[in-house]
Amino acid sequence: MATADLDGVALHYEVRGTGPRLLFLNGSGGTLAEAAPLITPLTSRFEVAAFDQRGMGRSAPAAGPYGMADLGAEAAALADHLGWPAFRLLGFSFGGMVAQELAVTRPGRVERLALLCTSSGGRGGSSFPLHTLGQLSPGERETRYARLLDTRFTAEWLAGHPGDRALVAPMRGRLTSDKPDRIRRGEDFQLRARADHDVYDRLAAVTCPTLVAAGRYDGIAPVANSEAIARAVPDAELRLFDGGHLFPFQDPTALPAIVDFLSR
Repeated sequence: MATADLDGVALHYEVRGTGPRLLFLNGSGGTLAEAAPLITPLTSRFEVAAFDQRGMGRSAPAAGPYGMADLGAEAAALADHLGWPAFRLLGFSFGGMVAQELAVTRPGRVERLALLCTSSGGRGGSSFPLHTLGQLSPGERETRYARLLDTRFTAEWLAGHPGDRALVAPMRGRLTSDKPDRIRRGEDFQLRARADHDVYDRLAAVTCPTLVAAGRYDGIAPVANSEAIARAVPDAELRLFDGGHLFPFQDPTALPAIVDFLSR
């Protein structure tokens, strides 16, 4: 693990594995530690670079509001820091939004692109406005968030599906207000950037092979949003999996399919 000072923004990052170079972009509120179950399997096939986005994890606090263009440029700057002129790119949820921005502004650098459970904004549809969850009571927030992760996740469903219950449990920590000010501020800036995200009308600029993958029961980034991305990106491949927003952990066929696509 190391830290890169990118134009005044200190990003904590790690590079692991061997194989083709793969830049991994994490979801909103996520950290390297939380993403390890998704990153680690990738390292057997790729040299994976991943980082805590500004204001998150062990990266420096965010100095102020920013947009997706800033985050896309930041990801490209990290690739420069690593000496990666070209790379494969995987964006998960919020990271998929950043990945779209990077792919349309620097198309020559992205060799293959995988967009997981994400949205383009604009006419392609936006992901659920997670910032509105703060207006709910703690109990309502927890119930609503579970149904957003997977529209099947009622209390009855979770009671009868221990695997899904175990999947939801660690995500509940993101809903608590008992967090350091630095982290709450970082999450707030992420949610602002997320709310303003709109890359749909520029997706035709993506030039690399692209996989758009979604869970059929995703309440955060509905299938219709992935379908819109797949229509807008030239020759994109759309794959639907059995699960919700966390489908890579729910459908055992998902991660092998994503790895296979990125490996080609």
